[in-house]
Amino acid sequence: MNSRGRYFALLLASYCWPSLAETLPLFQTQRLHMIHLRFTEEQWTALEPKQSGDTRGPAGGPGMRRPPFGAMFARPFLEADSDGDGTLSAAEFRALGAAWFQRWAGGAGELTADQLRRGLEKTFAMPPMGGLPGGPGGPGGPGRGLLGAEGGRNGMSAAAGIDFQYVHADLDFNGRTLTDVAVRYKGNKTYMMSRNSLKRPLKIDLNKFVKGQKLEGQTTLNLHNNVTDPSAMNETLSYRLFREAGVPSPATGYARVYVTVPGRFDRQYFGLYSLVEDIDKEFAEDRFHSKDGAIFKPVTRELFQYLGDDWSRYRQIYDPKTQLTAAHKARVIDFAKLVTSADDAQFAVDLPQFLDVKEFAAFLAMTVWLSNRDSILGMGQNFYVYLHPKSNTFQFLPWDLDHSFGQFRMGGGDSETLSIARPWQGPNRFLERVFAQPDFQKEYRARLADFQSGICKPERLSAMVEELAKVLRHAVAEEGVEKVRRFDMAMAGRSPAVDREGPGFGGPGGGAPIKAFVTPRWHSVANQLAGKPAPEATAQRERGRGPGPGRGFPSPPAMLEQRLRTAFDTDRNESISRDEFQKGFAAWFDKWNTDRSGRLTNEQLQSGIEGDLAPFPAPPRP
Repeated sequence: MNSRGRYFALLLASYCWPSLAETLPLFQTQRLHMIHLRFTEEQWTALEPKQSGDTRGPAGGPGMRRPPFGAMFARPFLEADSDGDGTLSAAEFRALGAAWFQRWAGGAGELTADQLRRGLEKTFAMPPMGGLPGGPGGPGGPGRGLLGAEGGRNGMSAAAGIDFQYVHADLDFNGRTLTDVAVRYKGNKTYMMSRNSLKRPLKIDLNKFVKGQKLEGQTTLNLHNNVTDPSAMNETLSYRLFREAGVPSPATGYARVYVTVPGRFDRQYFGLYSLVEDIDKEFAEDRFHSKDGAIFKPVTRELFQYLGDDWSRYRQIYDPKTQLTAAHKARVIDFAKLVTSADDAQFAVDLPQFLDVKEFAAFLAMTVWLSNRDSILGMGQNFYVYLHPKSNTFQFLPWDLDHSFGQFRMGGGDSETLSIARPWQGPNRFLERVFAQPDFQKEYRARLADFQSGICKPERLSAMVEELAKVLRHAVAEEGVEKVRRFDMAMAGRSPAVDREGPGFGGPGGGAPIKAFVTPRWHSVANQLAGKPAPEATAQRERGRGPGPGRGFPSPPAMLEQRLRTAFDTDRNESISRDEFQKGFAAWFDKWNTDRSGRLTNEQLQSGIEGDLAPFPAPPRP
C-alpha cells in the first residue's frame, strides 16, 4: 500500500472505530465541564502533602539528601562580603548587583536575554546537574534520581520526599453530586511548579471510599493544570494525534474547577484544567478487550537493562500498576536479557516475540515528530508499557504530554530540527538496538511519512489550535489578565513570557507555541526523510560530540535565568535595564532580610534564593 493509501486506512480506522472513552461526553473537547469540589477545613488541611527530610538518591538508597537549592547558589552572593563578617550589608548587596550588571552587560545600559544567560553561566559555574544527587548521570546511572521510595510513586516530587495522600471530599460534576470521593494532588514538575498556587494538578478517585461509584464508566478523573503550557492544548492535541496514529492513548476533555472550603473558599474558581483518562484496567479493557494484561509505568533511561533474576531489583523501576503474575515478571526480565546480552542476529530474530514492533514504530514516530524529549527520548519517563495477555508482547502508551510540540528545551539543539535518525539523548541501548533493525526502520519511516502527508500537516494542526481556542479562551480569561495575555500570545504564535509558576525545566516560554512549531518541524522531518541530516546532528558532529548522558538536564544557571528575568524585566520588553536590575536587587534585600537588621545572614540568603530563584519554590513555612 502506498503512503496515501496507508494514511486513509489509518484515518478511517481512527474515526470509524474510536475507543468507547472517546465517545463519552466526558471526553469531548468542545465542551467545558463544571467540577465543584467541597472540602471541610480538616480535609483541606490534610490534602497538603507531607515532605520528608531524607529522600532517595540516584542509586535508590535511603538517607541521601538532595542539596538545598539555596545552598547551591549562595556562594557567588557571599563573595560580596567585603568585611568578612559572614553577612551581607545593604551596601554590599547593592554593590554586588551593580558589579554583576556591569560585567554581564559589558558596559551597556540594557542586559539582553543572551547576556543574562552567559553572565549567569560564568558567575554560577558549577558541575552539571547530572553530577549532583538525583541528576541523570549521577551515581547509580542515568535517570535513577527520579525513583521514589520502594513501593511508592516515582518522579521528581516523589524523589524529593513529597507524599500525596487521599482525603475525603464531595464532588459536583455538571450538577450531579457524588459524595465521599477521594482527592489528592498529583504530578511531578507540574506539581512542583505550582505548589505555591491554588491551581495544582489533582486526581479524583470516585471508587476508593464508595465502591462502584463511577462517572460515565470512569472511576478516576485526572485534572492536569497545564502550568507548563499557556495554550492548555499540548496534551489534548498530542493525545489526539497519537490516537489518530493508531497508538492506544487516553481520551481528553476540559473542566472548570471550583473549590469550596467553609471559611476559606466559597466556590473559588481555581481555573481551567485538562481532563485526562486514566491508564488503568478499565482503559486496558476498552483498548485491548482484556483486564488480564500487565501495566507498567517505567522510570529509567536504561529501559530493559538486565539486573539479575530477582524481581525486587526491577519493581520500583517498572512501577507496575496492576497485580503481576510470575509470568509477567519473568517476561520483563527475559526481554531485559535479550536487550542486554543477545548478539545482533539473535536479537533480530527474537525482538518481535517481545515487542509489538509496528505499534512501537507508531509510538516512537509520533513522539519524535512532536519532538517530546520529556519522554523515553530523554528523561526516561512519561510513558506506560502494556504487556498484552494474548500476544505476550509489550506495547507503549504515551503519558504526560504537556511538553510535546518541542516544549522541553533541554539537551541542546532546536526542537524543530530534532533528528529522526537518533532522536534520543545519551546512550540508550534499548533504542539503539531497536533502531538498528531494518523492519523497524521501514515501519518507523513509513509512519513518519504518513504523518507528513496527513494528520501532521501544519495547516491542519493550526486549524485545530484555532478551533480549540474558541472553546477555551473565556475560561482562561477568568483566571486573570496575565493568563489570557499569555494564551493570546501562544495563539498568535509568539512565546509567552514565563510566569512565576512555571520557570525552568521547559516551562512556559521554553519553546515555540504549537502554531509556530509545526511548520518548521514539518519541513525538518521532510528534509530528513529525503536524506538530509538534521541541523542539530550536523552541529554535534562539528563540535565532536553528541548529546551525552546528563546533557538533557538543565544546567543550574539555566534554572536561574527565567526566574531572574521574570522578576526584573518589569516592562516585559525582553531585556533588563540598569534601573530594573538595581531595583530588583534592592527588593530582594528588603524581602530576604526578614529581621530588618540591615545585614543579610547566610540562612536568610539561602531562604531568599529558595523562594525567589529556585525553579520549584519550597512552600511557605507554616
